[in-house]
Amino acid sequence: MRIRIKTTGVVLGILALVGLMLGLLLARADFLQDQKVTSNPKAAVSNQYLDFQPKESTKALDTKATIASEDLESQPKETEVTPTPQATASEVDSRLKQLTTAPTPKAKAKAAIPKQASDPRLKAQKTQKSNPPKTLSYSVKTTAAFEAYKPRYEIAWANPSNYGDRFATDVNGTPVNNQPIIVLHETAAPASSAINFFKNSHEDENVQASYHTMIKLDGTVVYLVPPDKRAFGAGNSVFEGSQGEETVKTNPDLPPSVNNFAYHVGLETPPDGVGTKETTHTGYTEEQYHSLAWLIAQSNVPDERITTHKAVDRSGQRIDPRSFDFDKFWNLLHSFRVITPLSISQISN
Repeated sequence: MRIRIKTTGVVLGILALVGLMLGLLLARADFLQDQKVTSNPKAAVSNQYLDFQPKESTKALDTKATIASEDLESQPKETEVTPTPQATASEVDSRLKQLTTAPTPKAKAKAAIPKQASDPRLKAQKTQKSNPPKTLSYSVKTTAAFEAYKPRYEIAWANPSNYGDRFATDVNGTPVNNQPIIVLHETAAPASSAINFFKNSHEDENVQASYHTMIKLDGTVVYLVPPDKRAFGAGNSVFEGSQGEETVKTNPDLPPSVNNFAYHVGLETPPDGVGTKETTHTGYTEEQYHSLAWLIAQSNVPDERITTHKAVDRSGQRIDPRSFDFDKFWNLLHSFRVITPLSISQISN
């Protein structure tokens, strides 16, 4: 009897030891698997965006500050429409993608772009392909001065409720082929308040608003909306250029606007301009002018298609950017890039 008990005890001991070893092996396997997944994460951002994404996600921004929507440039949302959207980033004019190259263009981004809720009405439609008119295009080369300037940057993606798709047709189904423009704004609020406003969801279409980028007083470039998306920066607006008046109506219930072909950049307002309706203030910092010129120098949008919110506004309410020194800006921009028109033959080649 004693021998049987001892034998049983030995067997049980061996089985317990084997079980312990198997458990350790399985735990180690799970750890290695987790480690592998962690070290090889799935790309959070499409490869098409790597050229303008910073390599690191930024520190948490102050979201405690709040601001009344009327102090920002709130614009009606234009996504309640029937036009066909530009469904893929590859179909977007390449000039729009060149506008937001980050300081480290080849590095991978870690900050994911928020996903927008898809509209079933838009999903059911096929993108209408059209032959764009033969318009003048430009070649751009950045200079040594551009390479020497390295602004700080942050990512603070706006909530998807505050931006939408760019459309290939207007509300009547007519193809639109407007060349990109750049619209300059000012926040009328501290940067932290503006960022907080853009990052929050807004159900009211009359207060949804955004820029593609914002430039802080210290020159930091803040990326807010991907360039292939339509920021809600200028409702009821028209751009007057060499091709006449340009605007696109994408909502039957709202006035037409330039948002469908505009890239919006907002400058943080200096302290003396916050909360006032004065037409002037002390102006923007040297760092802001340098970062603005650096940002725009990466695009091939010509000088004549760079404008202001005040110039395109048709509501009679927008006066921004106040106290903007165009002479200083043009001098910096021209020192950062050399832009050359291309002939039709060069474009076709």
